[in-house]
Amino acid sequence: MSINAAPISKPSGWLEQLKRFLALSRTPHGLLDMATPAFAVLLYLGGFPPVRVVIIGLMTAFAGYTAVYALNDIIDFRTDMAKGGESALTAESYLDSLMVRHPMAQGLLTYREGILWAAGWSLVALVGAYLLNPMCVVIFLMGAALETVYCLLWHVSPWRSVVSGFVKNSGPVAAVLAVDSHPSLFYMIVLFLGLFFWEIGGQNIPADWSDIELDRQFRAKTIPVQLGAERAAYLALAALSISMLLIAFLFMLNFPEWRWIAFLLALAAGIYLLLIPVVKLLQTRDREQAMALFNRASYFPLALLCLTLVVMVLGFI
Repeated sequence: MSINAAPISKPSGWLEQLKRFLALSRTPHGLLDMATPAFAVLLYLGGFPPVRVVIIGLMTAFAGYTAVYALNDIIDFRTDMAKGGESALTAESYLDSLMVRHPMAQGLLTYREGILWAAGWSLVALVGAYLLNPMCVVIFLMGAALETVYCLLWHVSPWRSVVSGFVKNSGPVAAVLAVDSHPSLFYMIVLFLGLFFWEIGGQNIPADWSDIELDRQFRAKTIPVQLGAERAAYLALAALSISMLLIAFLFMLNFPEWRWIAFLLALAAGIYLLLIPVVKLLQTRDREQAMALFNRASYFPLALLCLTLVVMVLGFI
């Protein structure tokens, strides 16, 4: 099928069409991801940035995540077509399947429509990033470029997972730079590593695991395919354990008056959302449990945002 082929679908209203575009950008997941730059900034400042920064930041974050997630489907269009559109990834229990999975590959959107959608939101993200800090423009462009590299490495190397860790960090790193042009290097390193290992163990490995049979058929080089179920599960366990401890340490460091409460709250969130599901995956090595880990881990940034707000409130009491 040509990439410019018309969608194989019945005419629908604008609302239905909008849903397809939002599905292209995996908006439910993107909204959860927006909590990552939000918690990174609030944790760093210990308070709220100026209203102008909040408004522009929210707009920029939404535009950036919307554009990059759409870019993923654009680059992977032919692969998704070969897999059969929704493929085995579609399941009611899978977060990224809450809306239509791969709408372009299913013929619900044209390739041109996908390009225009991603380009439009990229422009919004670039303008917002420039208004916050011109360096944020560079980070957004680097994130988009690395997302392209990540997709192209599907047949090449499992080390593409490392690239995904850098992509996932582009949002929070840019957010901190938006409020401080010269942030604490130590904070940035610990934040980066904490989110890097969360992405590897809680997002990348379980997402690839959920599609492992098709990946084997297409000779993809993902971590579960290359290392096998047991070693992939142990790697996810190690990565999430490191992530949980680093993030909890960061909470303790940035809320000195409530250090132990902050540490224990962050640790509890990590145990519930990361450690318990990954241990279950190690025990069962089951595809459904991999999806459960992916779903649970996707709420980790939102939980951290909520915990940051709670400890901030404690500081005002």
